[in-house]
Amino acid sequence: MIPIYRMKVIHIEVTNACNIACSSCTRFIGHHKKPYFMGLDTVRKAIESLEGFPGGIGMMGGEPTLHPQFIEICKIYQELIPDRRRREFWTNGYKWNEYKDIINETFDSDKIAYNDHADPVAGVHQPLLLAAQDILDDRELMWRLIGSCWVQWRWSASITPKGGFFCEVAAAMDLLFDGPGGYPLEIGWWDKTAEQFSGQVKRCCPRCSAAIPMPRPSSHSEDDLVSKSNFEALAKCGSPKLKQGKIKLFEGKYSEADIERFVKEGWTPWSHRPYKQSSPEHKWK
Repeated sequence: MIPIYRMKVIHIEVTNACNIACSSCTRFIGHHKKPYFMGLDTVRKAIESLEGFPGGIGMMGGEPTLHPQFIEICKIYQELIPDRRRREFWTNGYKWNEYKDIINETFDSDKIAYNDHADPVAGVHQPLLLAAQDILDDRELMWRLIGSCWVQWRWSASITPKGGFFCEVAAAMDLLFDGPGGYPLEIGWWDKTAEQFSGQVKRCCPRCSAAIPMPRPSSHSEDDLVSKSNFEALAKCGSPKLKQGKIKLFEGKYSEADIERFVKEGWTPWSHRPYKQSSPEHKWK
């Protein structure tokens, strides 16, 4: 794993409310009984805690434009992050027409990741609720795969109302399963090596399957693949998706030979679709 300070961006997760509930969402949308909306004071504290961080500062959800104070949050980004090239934004475009002026005032187009998930033939997601500890009997293999997890190498650390986390999926999992929370939002919390954030790794990663090569289902599916221990945890936390029957229980196992085959077949979990987009009009390969 890489140190947090070497990551290209750290997300501030301003809400986990969303207008859609994709299969295998990295924020586990559909499993929360009630969404949160980060307070403006916490948004400020989160940005201020990243003083000295050399990378970008992202605004993420859920769907950020669902936050009732979205405009105010954009203004805080403008105020506290004077270098606009460090501001980044993720959206599914739900309120694009309503907020496009403030979005474009705050973020450069190449720093906007737009994905409305409307393309019916594009979109696959890595399953995340097949706990590695459930589907791999080989613990040495499990930790080897976790050590080179693509989420941690390619994506982001995150800040939620519960603190700072070395990984965005770990942050979402802590919220979903009512974990102990992340690092206090103090200046320099992010200045940590892999050894220093190993406690979060040991707590979160065995419950996640991001690092495990496997087939990826369509993001348009209504169901989430879930292994036994996470099924029990979802039942305990009252997951609406589970109550609605939108869960497929997976009780299989993967071997090292299976994993090698999936990799050879072209497993690229960081690639959701074959093109990128920064607005409803702008697409590129």
